[in-house]
Amino acid sequence: MTPDPLVTDPAAGLRPPATTPAITFTSGGETLLGVLHVPAGPGPHPVVLVLHGFPGMERNFDVAQALRRAGYATLVFHYRGSWGMGGSWSWRHVLEDAAAAVAALREPGFAATHRLDPSRLATVGHSTGGFAALMTAAADPSIVAVASWAGFDFGTVAAAFREDPVKRAAYVEAFQEELLPLRGTSGAELVAEMEEAGEEWRLARQAPRLDGRPVLLIGTSRDTVTPHTVHHEPLAAAFRARPSGALEEHVFPADHGLSDHRVALTRALLAFLDRHVGTTG
Repeated sequence: MTPDPLVTDPAAGLRPPATTPAITFTSGGETLLGVLHVPAGPGPHPVVLVLHGFPGMERNFDVAQALRRAGYATLVFHYRGSWGMGGSWSWRHVLEDAAAAVAALREPGFAATHRLDPSRLATVGHSTGGFAALMTAAADPSIVAVASWAGFDFGTVAAAFREDPVKRAAYVEAFQEELLPLRGTSGAELVAEMEEAGEEWRLARQAPRLDGRPVLLIGTSRDTVTPHTVHHEPLAAAFRARPSGALEEHVFPADHGLSDHRVALTRALLAFLDRHVGTTG
């Protein structure tokens, strides 16, 4: 029986052993810091970029560690302007930094040093990270699979601002309250950036660009941050309508952080990756 990676460490004696190096890469002229979880064994290992949300309180290291035990190398990093990183925080910088992380993972010397197989690379993420995972994969056809849980649909929310100034003001205030670990922005600037991007950042518009590739969407029915009726259901409908139909989805009775569904989340993600990325080439 295959050991359960949620509760079982790798077999003793695997060489090289698992490692957790701190790594750096450059985006927008700034040096960003990340943690690479490298599995035990010779590899080359498939790679999963794990993208955290706003402002980054939940970084999903439990997911990253489980994926590592299952044979996937995982990278978790901080975006520009967050948690001591240089530069300024913005939604567009999140997208640029995610693309830069993908490029760093694919750099031949880096991949060889850490026993990575960049031809089997997936992007996954939570909340703003789910948005970034989908947008990054849509812009990069060589990303083989993508997953989002409690993803934030910036284009859909920005469209609502035009009809509801009270909602717009509430988002300005909510974003402003989360800025302690961030630099170079404000609640008003973040809302204005969403409005400027508009339909460009509506996630349903990415469905045609992702057709033919597997997508996992996980909604959260007790979520007051990204209510699944707003952020999940319309998006899932757009992906269901793709000609390929390559969509897997779940709606868990969970809050925004999936606080009481971490095991269910990780099992769903592992099953999806095993089907579509795999740990054996």
